[in-house]
Amino acid sequence: AFTNCRRLFKYDYKMISFPTQYNKIIARIEQADARKYEKTRNFINGAVTYLSPYIARGVIQLPQIKQIVVPKFGRYVSEKLIQELAWREFFQRVWQHKGLAIFSDLKQDQENVQHRQIPTNIVTANTGIEAIDEAIRQLYQTGYMHNHARMYTAMLTCNIAKSHWHMPAKWMYYHLLDGDLASNMLSWQWVAGSFSSKKYYANQDNINKYAGTQQHGSYLDCPYEAFPFTEIPVDLKPTEDINLTTPLPEKKTPVIDPSLPVLIYNSYNLDPNWHNEINANRILLLEPDHFEKYPVSEKVIHFILNLANHNIPGIQVFAGPFQELQTLIGNNTIIYKEHPVAAHYKGIQEERAWLFPAVNQYFGSFFSYWKKCERYYQEK
Repeated sequence: AFTNCRRLFKYDYKMISFPTQYNKIIARIEQADARKYEKTRNFINGAVTYLSPYIARGVIQLPQIKQIVVPKFGRYVSEKLIQELAWREFFQRVWQHKGLAIFSDLKQDQENVQHRQIPTNIVTANTGIEAIDEAIRQLYQTGYMHNHARMYTAMLTCNIAKSHWHMPAKWMYYHLLDGDLASNMLSWQWVAGSFSSKKYYANQDNINKYAGTQQHGSYLDCPYEAFPFTEIPVDLKPTEDINLTTPLPEKKTPVIDPSLPVLIYNSYNLDPNWHNEINANRILLLEPDHFEKYPVSEKVIHFILNLANHNIPGIQVFAGPFQELQTLIGNNTIIYKEHPVAAHYKGIQEERAWLFPAVNQYFGSFFSYWKKCERYYQEK
């Protein structure tokens, strides 16, 4: 796809795959090594868990991971892994409390913005920074990007190329199997300085250290005192708008048993254990309006459908608005899980499973959030 890329890479990224069968997903939790994770998680080839797509899609719950990992490694060794999982919960709480505000500069305006497009060489993986270009190619191929590589990509886009974060964040979300609107949008804002106290920068030495590259002489090969650049590097000056669309499945009318309740699933709730003890109509709702605002790729849609079909017996897919589905359901009881994307659903709302359910207020920083969570984590 990228025949014009300028370099051949002399190092290997892990080629990651994401199975959709539940037993293989649980096996991945059981294989998580909290000790190695703590020591190597920031390295592109470090011992990360590769659980994020299943967490984002609600297939597994954060307490589920804690219940498997902590008894095996102990609270002290497991703490860094649990703390990193708590970042996702922190972002979800911000979304709960701030709603649509997470899609604009949340704490302060992003400084030094020169345009609201995306650099063309970000899209084509031709930035000239080897590790970032390889990470973007891996994103297109696998639907995954290491968290540190996401930070590098956002840094390059927002703080070096001086793009506003919103369009590039939508571009990345579009391709991520673990696309979570809160984690993605707020992470980009954290890097860009609109949801943090300062912008994030990484120079070439830092990138080489954590990505395993040995690149020298790039425009990032400079001391930190050189940031921010006065001028945008030539490689990052061309920009473009991007048109992202979601290939939803054909809309089909579900068959509803009038004697059974209706469980509403969505792309953030694909929990195979949710009320699996009862007979019910199970509907995966994919609303066109939602995916028009927040589009995802064909790869992501296939991943969502495979997770549902492989793990939730009898599930039917309805690619239409909730109101239309509600009419088709009639008088049946509707049950769904609380989530910002489900705020307009009608029926019986049930709570999500939280890692720290008692810490449910808004915090403006992860540090203040974690200080509150920490005492609950340390309790036996």
